[in-house]
Amino acid sequence: MLATAGASAGDFSTFQTLGFSPDGKVYAFEEFGVQDGSGFPYSTIYFIDTQKDAYLPGTPIRARIDDEEADLAKARAESRDKAKNLIAQHKVLSNPGLLAAFNPMGEAGVDRKRIEYFPHAIEPMVGGSYALALEDIALDMTDKCRDLTPDGIKGFRLKLVRRDGQAADTVVHEDTRVPESRNCPHSYQISGAVTFNAFGAEPVHMALVLVRSFGFEGSDGRWIAVPFRP
Repeated sequence: MLATAGASAGDFSTFQTLGFSPDGKVYAFEEFGVQDGSGFPYSTIYFIDTQKDAYLPGTPIRARIDDEEADLAKARAESRDKAKNLIAQHKVLSNPGLLAAFNPMGEAGVDRKRIEYFPHAIEPMVGGSYALALEDIALDMTDKCRDLTPDGIKGFRLKLVRRDGQAADTVVHEDTRVPESRNCPHSYQISGAVTFNAFGAEPVHMALVLVRSFGFEGSDGRWIAVPFRP
């Protein structure tokens, strides 16, 4: 997360994977940081139904300390406390899965529209690689964003283009509208993948998408986790 210097030019939240339910039907992650403009620390914990590609009822769980002198750790502890029952119910900390690939916004020399990874952390490697490709797509302007984004707002299309070492062409996700929660997005990048092999169930992959939107003092970066079963 951009700290003191970054607060004058937008903020990009830090991503922290938490894990899966034992059957892979729920995935949880946290994003946290300090808001641009206000300087308030925040933390949000997301619980995703990986079958419906939707948040669990009553989530995301958000915490923000409306004090620019407050410690970020306080916001993170507050969100974790609010989420503790769901964390325990779905046992996500007991099933972390694998952070198979991760290219955050600060990493240089990477393709921000494509990522390739192996779903297992073993050597010698078994099986082939998987790859995801993302493209921005123009969507209808919203009244909320009209003055901020004269060139229009963007959604994204995400494809699985390599499956177990073989070429593929499967649409994983395609926006038809921009949810209010994304504010006014102007670009996206595919920044990572988390994998989980539940006993007796299909493997689950989570595509990590970094959303850039117009913020108070520059671009803000927030995270989306898109589930798919390859």
